[in-house]
Amino acid sequence: MSEFQTVARVGEIPAGEGRAFRIKDRIVAVFFTDGRYTAIDDVCPHMGASLASGYVENGAVNCPWHDWSFSVCNGTWMNNPKGKICQEVFEVRVEGDEIQVRT
Repeated sequence: MSEFQTVARVGEIPAGEGRAFRIKDRIVAVFFTDGRYTAIDDVCPHMGASLASGYVENGAVNCPWHDWSFSVCNGTWMNNPKGKICQEVFEVRVEGDEIQVRT
């Protein structure tokens, strides 16, 4: 059974940005956009760049290496939304001042 893990505190992820966190055996990118936190698999499927370090705009993060774009809400590959490439999405909650992710 998966559990929520605290990854950061409210205020540690600036608005419009993401941060990468290791949770168990994976790296998760947590974003703070439009007043809410979301989380997707951090590793870009193209060449393995960290999506958390990418540019975030209009609900999508652009891979810093080759500009592939993924929805920070549902993981959809925005360059080809009908394609089969999609980042895994993780549930996020805020408990007190703790940002928690369930993997």
